[in-house]
Amino acid sequence: MRRVLILGGTAEARALAARLTGVHVVSSLAGRVSDPRLPAGEVHIGGFGGAEGLAAWLREHRIDRLVDATHPFAERMTASAARASRLTGVPLLALRRPGWDEEDGDDWRRVPSLPDAAAALPGGARVFLTTGRRSLPVFAGRTDAWFLARSVDPPEPPVPPNVRVLLARGPYTVDGEHALIREHRLDVLVTKDSGGAMTRAKLTAAREAGLPVVMVDRPALPEGVRATADAAAAADWAQG
Repeated sequence: MRRVLILGGTAEARALAARLTGVHVVSSLAGRVSDPRLPAGEVHIGGFGGAEGLAAWLREHRIDRLVDATHPFAERMTASAARASRLTGVPLLALRRPGWDEEDGDDWRRVPSLPDAAAALPGGARVFLTTGRRSLPVFAGRTDAWFLARSVDPPEPPVPPNVRVLLARGPYTVDGEHALIREHRLDVLVTKDSGGAMTRAKLTAAREAGLPVVMVDRPALPEGVRATADAAAAADWAQG
């Protein structure tokens, strides 16, 4: 029986695991979220020890196909997957949901990185920060701004001195996002171009409220890595 390893705790990874039939599926979760949504099939939780560790794991477990369905900003894991694929010859496919597109009325300022996002904030801004708990140290130096930082789990220091952490997990609603904007008098949204429907409501609310959006562009895939945005196509590839 063909053996498939899926990297990632994303909705796309769970959709792919549910679609696969006639193969042995192992889904790998990094273990950074305290209560993750588990996919169908066997689950591996924790890291592999870099590219070489992943390559050794692929060999030990006789993996035939490798799917990187991690978050679009999991740059280190994607680089490790690409190198492990080269080291072992195990074919690799990246499953990535499409990024977001601007709509009429949006006011987006695209930046290439989180440090650029921190630098782009105007002094005295009241910021809706939705870039994840691991990004908070990047904004710690912006002592002139106030942040509402939303994350699934509590962040670790350093964090901005003027921050309120909101622990929540999507999907979110437009009405709920509007309520946060009003309650906290927010005037700018900072987010990553993660794509997907679960967290898009904040963009709609920002547009309707007239808030500018600082949008961090997603990193490019490693050279030579094939990608698809379609879980069905990824399933055909893994089973074919």
